[in-house]
Amino acid sequence: MKKLKAVLVWYLVVAMFFIAITPRCFAAFSPSEVIALSQGERSQDLQKVQKFLESKMVRERLRELSFTPEEIQLKLGGLSDPQVHQLALHLDEMKISGDGGEIIIILLLIAILIVLIIYLSGHRVVVK
Repeated sequence: MKKLKAVLVWYLVVAMFFIAITPRCFAAFSPSEVIALSQGERSQDLQKVQKFLESKMVRERLRELSFTPEEIQLKLGGLSDPQVHQLALHLDEMKISGDGGEIIIILLLIAILIVLIIYLSGHRVVVK
């Protein structure tokens, strides 16, 4: 009975861990008609996209992919109003990150915390 309880506790701990690290996803209805955007909204959206493209990481990554600044401006100028608006909306949700070092640090901190809790509680883990 005691072993069953321990297995159940560990199962719940692992299940809650995976539930906690699952990313949130949001869904919504998309309109079927095209929404007309004013010239002011297009210029605001273009400024937001330009600001994003001028960030250091994005600029370096585009250079690695052999895109020239002129080529980027040409492609950006060829986008329609709804495409520019959709791109600007998605830029707020995008995260510019490096190589995922934050995730590794968080996982290491969690592992250290678990080991510390086991050590302080006086339990010993024996692997046979």
